Amino acid sequence: MTVQEQLADAFDAAGVDAAFHAVDLDTGAEVGHRADEPSIMASVFKLPVLVALVRAADAGLVDLSRQVTVPVEGRAPGPTGLSMMSDPVTMSLRDLARSMIVVSDNAATDVVVDALGLPAVKDTLTQLDLHRTQVLVHVNGLFDTVLEDAGLASFADFPTAPALEELLRWRAMRPADTNATTPRDMTRLLGLVANDEAASTDGCALVRDILSQQVWPHRLASGFPEDEVVTGGKTGTLPRVRNEVGLVRYPDGKQYAVACFTWARTGTAKNPAADAVIGRAARLAVDALRA
Repeated sequence: MTVQEQLADAFDAAGVDAAFHAVDLDTGAEVGHRADEPSIMASVFKLPVLVALVRAADAGLVDLSRQVTVPVEGRAPGPTGLSMMSDPVTMSLRDLARSMIVVSDNAATDVVVDALGLPAVKDTLTQLDLHRTQVLVHVNGLFDTVLEDAGLASFADFPTAPALEELLRWRAMRPADTNATTPRDMTRLLGLVANDEAASTDGCALVRDILSQQVWPHRLASGFPEDEVVTGGKTGTLPRVRNEVGLVRYPDGKQYAVACFTWARTGTAKNPAADAVIGRAARLAVDALRA
């Protein structure tokens, strides 16, 4: 059985449709499953935002050490980070970016995007030849489209597991109308970060450092339980959507970029099989590349 067949079987067994790409960053050898399919980014869009930030710092346009006070009012909602805090918080722009990735902090993300401006993120995508990737909105902008399309006044009225026919009415769930990419575009971006080509050497090192600090072990990292194998990535989650893109580094110095975007066939809010198949698919692909 080919690795592509193994991937298809793994995704089917987990009850998800998926788009996937993995590449050996030394040789360029690759494994793909619908690798050029437009995919909803969800919080994966925070990775291009981070790269745009370090590039702006390289150009002297932003100071990563600048202290920013984030008020309570107007924060993007979310289950982690500043979104959950009861009081104003003051942090450096660098640490806001860290929280944006490490715990997928929605409120911190919008502060970083506001400091950059969305045009700077779009320019970064163009300059790095990520032509299948689009970042149209920040987190509050994304949630505004959901509330409008769902006809809700606030997220207090949000259903736990929206029906499929409801989801398909939301712009946030259609790649053409929201922040979207392809697995191949994201492995390209990760490769540029790994090889110090996405920004300055220091900037790329900061991006890799922040990715390695991500706290979630249930997706990409679950496929590489060995202590000596280092993973770092960025997840993305929306109803039915579970994603992760990241880097995998082995003790021999070999590095692999992996991008996996999934859509669950069932609408349950908790779906451990969909989470775990991201790590399973990554391991299948990396094992094949190493072989």
